[in-house]
Amino acid sequence: MPSKQYLDTAQTILRAAQRMTDQHVAAQLKTLAEDYERRGEKAAHAHAAKALDRSAARECEALS
Repeated sequence: MPSKQYLDTAQTILRAAQRMTDQHVAAQLKTLAEDYERRGEKAAHAHAAKALDRSAARECEALS
């Protein structure tokens, strides 16, 4: 799942948690949303690293 989708899902879950009257369920949803945020950040970093690797590979090819 791309990073934007993780972050969109996290926001949706947080909105649902804010509407909950059951505080136990709301806390579980907030924890789930935080997990999705972490996954989104991790995916964004992985995507950036791959882009950097591709850029470096193209640069090496151009120098050869």
